[in-house]
Amino acid sequence: MANPYHLDESSESAFKNEYPPKIEKVNNETVKIYVWELPVRIFHWVNAAAIFALMITGIYIGNPFFDSMIQEEASGFIMGWVRYIHFFSAFIFTVNLLVRLYWTFAGNKYASSNLFRKIFWKDTWESVKFYLFLKNKKPHFVGHNPLAQLSYWVVIGVGSIIMILTGYYLYTEPQPESFLGKLFQWVPVIFGDSFDIRSWHHLVAWAFMAFVVAHIYLSIREDYLSKNGTMSSIFTGYKTESKDSIEDIKDESMPGEKNDKYYM
Repeated sequence: MANPYHLDESSESAFKNEYPPKIEKVNNETVKIYVWELPVRIFHWVNAAAIFALMITGIYIGNPFFDSMIQEEASGFIMGWVRYIHFFSAFIFTVNLLVRLYWTFAGNKYASSNLFRKIFWKDTWESVKFYLFLKNKKPHFVGHNPLAQLSYWVVIGVGSIIMILTGYYLYTEPQPESFLGKLFQWVPVIFGDSFDIRSWHHLVAWAFMAFVVAHIYLSIREDYLSKNGTMSSIFTGYKTESKDSIEDIKDESMPGEKNDKYYM
């Protein structure tokens, strides 16, 4: 019977050369594997903070609910600061995303994924059946399962690009002659007029909110069911796995060595 953990058959294999993950022995049955490297963890929390700030300020910009309770001068002052926080968070969000894109190629195998392999889509379908409580052959994944990887590519990848393009266009719309204004003046060609661009920005923002709720729920669910430290891993980088589940990771990463040398 084929081992579902073998790298050549796993959708966890990335499209680049992979360096061996760090593994620490806990006891004779359990190991800790270093899944989320520091840049990935920093990206996660900076991204979470930026999205939270963008969502709160974005809601206020679209619906300034304090206006009816305060004087006009104070309302303008508050809106000015809210817009400043929104735009500053957008710049942080953009730079953070670019750094994460770089780490897709520079990081370990858990920092990236390969959507162009047949096994990726096969395992994605098995993951869908697993979450629908249908009969499935979903293998165990140390990092993100392919369905989670796909959701990140769609929401954090494509969704972020849409938010950046539409957001920077709206930001520079009053000053089309500025450097950024000229840089994003082509955005209406793809997304339509100003109203349509604003609508795209709002719709994808709500998609982000739905994604955050699902992400938190599924992370807690995985942590509870697997008891592998999913929630704590985004702080420490380590997940707890059975020794048998990572045998082929060791064999593939550093062939020819004795087992004891895989543990640090």
